[in-house]
This record gives sequence, C-alpha cells and structure tokens, in this order.
Amino acid sequence: MHIDPTSPRPRGFAAMDAQRQREVSSIGGHTAHAGGRAHRFTPEEARIAGRKGGTAVSRDREHMAAIGRRGGRSPLNRKAGSPKAGTE
Repeated sequence: MHIDPTSPRPRGFAAMDAQRQREVSSIGGHTAHAGGRAHRFTPEEARIAGRKGGTAVSRDREHMAAIGRRGGRSPLNRKAGSPKAGTE
C-alpha cells in the first residue's frame, strides 16, 4: 500500500472510529447540560422555530418553484420505472 505524503491525514473527530466519536459527543452533551450551556426545545418552541424556518424559505419563490417541479420524487437518483420507497 502506498501512502501519499502530500495528502493530509484525518485529524480530530475524523481520525476517530464511529464508536469513539459517539462516546466523545455524549460526554460533551452531558457536560453542556450540567453546565447550563445546552438548550432542550419544548414542543411549542420547536413549532415556532419550524414556522420561522418555513416562512424564511418560502420567501424565495424561485426555490419553491423548483421544489414544486420536483414534486414527490426522491432526491436519490432512481432509474425510471423503479418503485417508490415504501410501495414495494
């Protein structure tokens, strides 16, 4: 196996395996909550935030038209004639 010395090696989170990333993230979350620096949305707060985001996105008429043209198609590149997800 040839290692290219010019390509950067992963550092930090990218160098960790998935299990270690989860462990570190979990510790960080617990620490943030314990220190009062984390926020957990109530259902009402989440509704308000979602409404604000939807309002902001829908102001861009061109973007909304593009979404409408795509219709219910999946963002995945499907071949013509393949069944939709969940209809198999």
